[in-house]
Amino acid sequence: MGGIAFIGAGKMGLPVCRRLKQAGHDVRVLARTAERASALQADGLATASSVPALINDAEIIFTCVSDDTALADVILGDDFVAAAPTGATLIDMSTVSPAISAQVAGHLPAGMSYLRSPVSGSIAMAAAGTLTALVSGPETAFQAMTDVFSTFTKKAFHLGGGEEARVLKLAINSMVAATAPLLGEALALGLKGGLSNEVMLEVITQSAVASPLIGYKKDMIINGDYTPAATLNILMKDIDLFLEAARGTKLDLPLSRMIAGIYKDAAARGLGEKDFFVLVKEAAAPTS
Repeated sequence: MGGIAFIGAGKMGLPVCRRLKQAGHDVRVLARTAERASALQADGLATASSVPALINDAEIIFTCVSDDTALADVILGDDFVAAAPTGATLIDMSTVSPAISAQVAGHLPAGMSYLRSPVSGSIAMAAAGTLTALVSGPETAFQAMTDVFSTFTKKAFHLGGGEEARVLKLAINSMVAATAPLLGEALALGLKGGLSNEVMLEVITQSAVASPLIGYKKDMIINGDYTPAATLNILMKDIDLFLEAARGTKLDLPLSRMIAGIYKDAAARGLGEKDFFVLVKEAAAPTS
């Protein structure tokens, strides 16, 4: 048994695969079509066309998929459990609900370690190896994966033995989602007051409210090019998961419900596949 099997080499997963490969790991990636296999192989990555063929002798299995349904499709089917090697470690980087993650934990074969490992950061940070990993699961498994995490993160936090990483990732993403409409309203007032986005963002990114998120979205706002790094639909999904988790604990989160409504309205206007920071443009666009 050996090597890394990777399921979900998309916008975030592919640069992580590259980092793992560059660090000397034997990486194989799921590619269900010949076209996808050719593209990955051109990138120097080995491929397999089915989950059983990919994972049957892997030491580490990564998953990085879009949502609860996609994770369930991969893990909760009989093919995964039948092919999963005894003693392997599953590292799931997806942003999913605590509920589906708990189902995964209960479904995995005995002897497989499960690290819930959603990441925080951008595609550029994945390529640079500076993501932040939020990890929960067995601490011994986390410690054994220190070198693996170091290839694509600046820091990996161990948060507990269960679903703690899922909860914190959704909490962080709720704040990420709120930043776009809040910044948009701030810029809207500034534009009315005779300021430009360039001037305001130069100051904002050096002020008390500066953040990496605003910093790497700065050029997008100034240039008005909302080609997606993370779509509005993805952040809308994350807010819904955050609110769903809150309902399970009897929490009422009125601000987050309001933000969710803003996202749903924007999606209804056809903005779902734009970068979620298009909400800055929507709020800050000059009006007569």
